[in-house]
Amino acid sequence: MEIRSESVGLRSEKLGGSSPVIPRKRLQVWFIRVCSSILVWTCLVQLVAVGELWHPRFITNLTTRFSQIAGPLHVQVAVQPPPPLPPPRNYTSNGFLKVSCNGGLNQMRSAICDMVAVARLLNLTLVVPELDKTSFWADPSDFEDIFDVRHFIDSLRDEVRIVRRLPKRISKKYRHGVLEMPPVSWSNENYYLQQILPLFNKSKVLHFNRTDARLANNMIPLELQKLRCRVNFQALKFTPQIESLGHKLVHILHQRGPFMALHLRYEMDMLAFSGCTHGCKQEEAEELKRLRYAYPWWREKEINSVERRSQGLCPLTPEEAALVLQALGIDKETQIYVAAGEIYGSERRLAALRAAFPRIVRKETLLDPLELQQFQNHSSQMAALDFMVSVASNTFVPTYDGNMAKVVEGHRRYIVIVYASLF
Repeated sequence: MEIRSESVGLRSEKLGGSSPVIPRKRLQVWFIRVCSSILVWTCLVQLVAVGELWHPRFITNLTTRFSQIAGPLHVQVAVQPPPPLPPPRNYTSNGFLKVSCNGGLNQMRSAICDMVAVARLLNLTLVVPELDKTSFWADPSDFEDIFDVRHFIDSLRDEVRIVRRLPKRISKKYRHGVLEMPPVSWSNENYYLQQILPLFNKSKVLHFNRTDARLANNMIPLELQKLRCRVNFQALKFTPQIESLGHKLVHILHQRGPFMALHLRYEMDMLAFSGCTHGCKQEEAEELKRLRYAYPWWREKEINSVERRSQGLCPLTPEEAALVLQALGIDKETQIYVAAGEIYGSERRLAALRAAFPRIVRKETLLDPLELQQFQNHSSQMAALDFMVSVASNTFVPTYDGNMAKVVEGHRRYIVIVYASLF
């Protein structure tokens, strides 16, 4: 039996002798509360997930760091226990993929993202990547010296199997039979499926001895693109030592007020590689040319600096950087953190920039020498500190459109997008 009341909009149904009458408005309120609760919990889950990548203080200071973009956000996250590990993906591995990354920190970082995607595509077991130790920087750092290797392995276990090193039985069996090669640059998934995967029928171990830009940026499956992003933004987490000192640097800078990170890519290796010698003395130009010839993998040897500069392929000089910042209306009292290694020409080349913006600082001037001692002669670890500061800065200005500029820009966009989705 059904009872209706048109005047008050009530409806009830007789069930087991009772006739409760529930107002529609109460149902609507209940429905809204349930939806709101689901939305709030979804936001919290996302926030905690991002909190695993960045220190809680980074979240708390989001307003200070991205005040011009994100608006007045004040978010604090309680310390949470680590989330449970995702279940490992169950698949039959077609073999082991070893990779040797080449280049600086950010070039190697991009390459690692590509190689994880390749291992996933081909159902391979990835050996923790080897980092470049033979480049201009001669950095002896291993993967575990820069990145949290345990986190890297565990966080991707539902996508690809990763091991620290080749198993002994495999290493002995293929001691002299490892196939070594550089994959073709900018290749899509068809190249890897049709040209690389059949190689594992001959050898169960393949070594990619170069990894820079070996996977196409565009027109590849969306799932591979998503995995690349997951590796870059979540799996490649710096070691606790690097993160601790990086957070300290950011804290010191924020105590002094808002700051700009200036990636001044006017370092010796960049100038030698690009052939850009504008503003250099004759003896400096000759030194850079000799350095270019000393590294056989730098293909271009004879470079016309004037022509290269006219094509827009040279980094800004420190003097040009000062002019650009002034033209942009940057206040003279702005705190500027120089995110770079040793500037070629040292203080002589920084004089114009310091005159225009006196509040120039570097990690060497903000930290005690003892704190940086463990990172000395480890350029990639020092670059990791600059990376963290650049991502956390109020404003980031690169003077060259290289790997550092692109990777930092990507991280800053990622963080803003994630937080924008929460509010």
